[in-house]
Amino acid sequence: MKTFLGLALFATMASSPAPALAAGTLEKDILSTSAGDLRVTFIGHASLMFEFGGKVIYNDPVGQFGDYGKLPKADVILVAHEHGDHFDPKTIALISTEKTKLVVTPICAAKGARGIVLKNGEETTVDGIRIEATPAYNIVHMRSPGMPFHPRGDGNGYILTFGDKRVYVAGDTENIPEMKALGRIDIAFLPMNLPYTMSPEMTADAARMVRSAILYPYHTTDTDTSKLHPLLKDEKGIEVRIRQMK
Repeated sequence: MKTFLGLALFATMASSPAPALAAGTLEKDILSTSAGDLRVTFIGHASLMFEFGGKVIYNDPVGQFGDYGKLPKADVILVAHEHGDHFDPKTIALISTEKTKLVVTPICAAKGARGIVLKNGEETTVDGIRIEATPAYNIVHMRSPGMPFHPRGDGNGYILTFGDKRVYVAGDTENIPEMKALGRIDIAFLPMNLPYTMSPEMTADAARMVRSAILYPYHTTDTDTSKLHPLLKDEKGIEVRIRQMK
């Protein structure tokens, strides 16, 4: 089944494309799990690539933030919500094959994305990888009075299980109370850019709720990520890793 069929018809971007990073310049980390290494490539903004067990998993692939023509085809693609800096049908089509599985929100599905639809609290297993959809929304920051940038229930974060490691990619969210109930998180990607997601102080609060061994701020835009280190300097067991994720 072509999970990406028809997506190009809906390819709209939030802004004009910025210069894409070449694949060879992207930062990468290798993380150990009980089932082999997890390789993480930091593409830009909310765009990440995970390689595990011979599979390639993309989170929010958007052509504005990377040269996807130089990156591997996808086995699995996750889309957090329908905004153009997360949902790019043209790039999804570019990196998809006949076998690619797409995991999306109901709003993305309504915009033409064909794949597995998950609401907050739902889960699925794709290619042996457990994927849990978590809430992602604003409490404080509003587009206008009573209108949050990200309404509750519209977007997802995702928890992916790779071997014995649970990886939380939080999506566009603030430090919401549901973070306290996620269970053990080994690696967390938390957004940090105002007014759309969190300030460094809010991200630090979220980190204290999640308690991941490794914390990557992502979706940072122009935020000074160095502010996170002093805010968490007394939190034993949380290692903050800064990577280029503009």
